[in-house]
Amino acid sequence: MVSYAVAVGDSLIMGGLIPEENDVLVLNKNNFDRVLCCSEHLMVAFCSPLCEQCKALAPEYETAANLLKEEGSKIRLAKVDATEEPELAQRFGVQKYPTIIFFKNVDNPSREEYSAGSEAADIVNWLMERTGPFATTLADEVAVGALVEDNVIVVIGFFKDPESDLAQAFLQTAKTMQDLPFGITSSDAAFSRYGVAKDSIVLFKKFDEGRNNYDGEATKEQVVNFIKSNRVPVFIEFTDQTAPKIFDGQIKTQILFLLPKSASDYQDKLDNFKKAATSFKGKILFVLIDSDLPDNQNILEFFVLKKEDCPAVRLIVLDMEISKYKPETDNFSADSIKDFCDRFLAGKVKPHLMSENVPEDWDKNPVKVLVGKNFEEVAFDEKKNVFVNFYAPFSGHCKLLSPIWDQLGEKFKDHLDIILAKIDATANELEAFKIITFPTLKYFPAGTERKIINYNGERTLERLSNFLTSGGQD
Repeated sequence: MVSYAVAVGDSLIMGGLIPEENDVLVLNKNNFDRVLCCSEHLMVAFCSPLCEQCKALAPEYETAANLLKEEGSKIRLAKVDATEEPELAQRFGVQKYPTIIFFKNVDNPSREEYSAGSEAADIVNWLMERTGPFATTLADEVAVGALVEDNVIVVIGFFKDPESDLAQAFLQTAKTMQDLPFGITSSDAAFSRYGVAKDSIVLFKKFDEGRNNYDGEATKEQVVNFIKSNRVPVFIEFTDQTAPKIFDGQIKTQILFLLPKSASDYQDKLDNFKKAATSFKGKILFVLIDSDLPDNQNILEFFVLKKEDCPAVRLIVLDMEISKYKPETDNFSADSIKDFCDRFLAGKVKPHLMSENVPEDWDKNPVKVLVGKNFEEVAFDEKKNVFVNFYAPFSGHCKLLSPIWDQLGEKFKDHLDIILAKIDATANELEAFKIITFPTLKYFPAGTERKIINYNGERTLERLSNFLTSGGQD
């Protein structure tokens, strides 16, 4: 259906039935749907003749259309004067000028708003990333060598049978992972030069071992996992550019070295960290974080660290909930870091739970101040009924509750078997459970059962008081 529609569409356009200006189709409500349904790929700029940005875009947009035409591309660029065609603008939710929308009518029809630069090269590159070819055809070993040489990472499919299941999985992966260059070849000379004996997929990279050969099943999912596992080096520095690879990669266990680049022994410590990393490929990702950079201070805060606490090492597991681990010593030798990682993988390291120090006057006021270090002994006191407010200093809801909680503490201060308490859950972590919403209110009734009752009622003094006097019945 699509190929037929495209053929009809091309004949309509070539026959001059759709007006053009400098290779850009001029669309209106009468011809828009006809062109849209007959185009595999159509980019439409909704503009206003009074818009300065539209005026600046126009020559670049026309240049992009001309470049695509010269290359024989089936991608067509079009424009709509949204002030003359308000129905079309409203139909596609146009609220600002210019708004550029890319329509795809292959596979699953879809549309996407353009979000890159305003130069012709930006437009063409953005379109190429979405339309392919997703794997460059490489005629011989010279072409393969050039693609490998020009890229830090490249994935090459060596296929004598381009219709095989493995070849199809490779091409589907190339279409999915458009941020990486893919090449495909059937050249005997290429097979020979790169030591490939049978149809295969090879990832070439300019780091670590330099090359990874795929030996999994012929499925897209497995090929994607193979690439994700090998595209990130065993050691990587955290930056805005590398962050997606770090967080979205296959390796969820990561050891972070928060190291100031201004340190006099920076290079020695970094070399030790890199040396330790070589033993844990595919198991633990080693990440360097420059603790001097202002943009990285939120990472320090996440671990309750200050600049003066660095260098420091922390290990995290990025699962549904992030688990953190801390070495027992501040020895940053390669052997010490390796030993810590080995013990973690062997299950011999317990999670590191953040805790503030216990304030000297923690029990001075009617509402007691808890931290990680004194929580267990207070909350699970067998002779006390303890009602705890788990709060976050930045939460507006917590700020609203705070005076009510103080009133509640004052009201029950003479009840010897009832304790009102609060804990900053952003600075104190507990082994028994995780707090993910603020405020969270939990009641710990007296007894040996270590029972926990969640309070979900209204946060008024009356309702909270009734809850306490009823022994935890909401």
